[in-house]
Amino acid sequence: MTDQSPFDVDVWTLTRFVMETGRQAKGATGELTQLINSILTAIKAISSAVRKAGLAHLQGLAGTVNVTGDDVKKLDVLSNDLVVNMLRASYSTCVLVSEENKDAIIIPAEKRGKYVVCFDPLDGSSNIDCLAPIGTIFAIYRKALEGEPSEKDALQPGNQIVCAGYALYGSATLVALSTGAGVNFFMLDPAVGEFILTERNVKIKKKGKIFSINEGYAKYFDPAVNEYIKHKKYPEDGSAPYGARYVGSMVSDIHRTIAYGGIFMYPANEKSPKGKLRLLYECNPIAFLIEQAGGLATTGTQRVLDVQPEALHQRVPFIVGSSDDVEEYLSFIKKYQK
Repeated sequence: MTDQSPFDVDVWTLTRFVMETGRQAKGATGELTQLINSILTAIKAISSAVRKAGLAHLQGLAGTVNVTGDDVKKLDVLSNDLVVNMLRASYSTCVLVSEENKDAIIIPAEKRGKYVVCFDPLDGSSNIDCLAPIGTIFAIYRKALEGEPSEKDALQPGNQIVCAGYALYGSATLVALSTGAGVNFFMLDPAVGEFILTERNVKIKKKGKIFSINEGYAKYFDPAVNEYIKHKKYPEDGSAPYGARYVGSMVSDIHRTIAYGGIFMYPANEKSPKGKLRLLYECNPIAFLIEQAGGLATTGTQRVLDVQPEALHQRVPFIVGSSDDVEEYLSFIKKYQK
């Protein structure tokens, strides 16, 4: 059989989409477009490495532990180097914050631009060896402070993000991107080597049918959280219980939550009293995308994007998803606070 499907001769690639939206922005210089394209190149390279990880012996531990205590995989090291080097060479950044580096990376003066980038080069890397989906997360800010770049430039609340996105390396490679005017999905077409626009202005359902949490920690959860989970599994009104889904790669769990609706939770617990997920390069970019898709993102006590960061690797509790589901979760928290 031959493929008789028509060949699209006016295809919307992510590069074209970013250039188009960049031209429409007032006072645009093209620097952000340049920066996003550099990130995309790194994502394509990581995608290629992920696809042949086993063959290239990239699985397994690299023998070190990163700044947040996670074992570092060989693929982590490779991904971090790819993103850092592409951003350095983009001439559009001044400060980089990576999950894999204890300190902020200050770009040399001759290569500096006006943007700050916070990123997790390979989210969910503990799942590499079992071939579960993994991802890359990033948030872009403008340098807001006068003077020489420093880590203080990265300590901006998420409401200052100018662009955020994630790449998901699953059955296909997908990028979700927002520059503050909605969320768009792009799928990598390996034949062309470009990300193609597949879904424009993505919206999350107001209410879903899935809850996502690591119930293995139920012993350490606050009573309010356990009661909420019980309510999802045994609804008092006789309605159908929610389905439970938990991959353990946040990008994968978040992407499913955006696609199908529902709620994703990583609340504080006795073992992680401040939460486990990192604010700058995990929670803020995902919260930005969730809100752009019409959902809500909270720590349980405040909007995630309003949290003022105090440290590069700060952790916060993280609850995101369909607005009705998150509001219902918060109602349980408030009930116990009384």
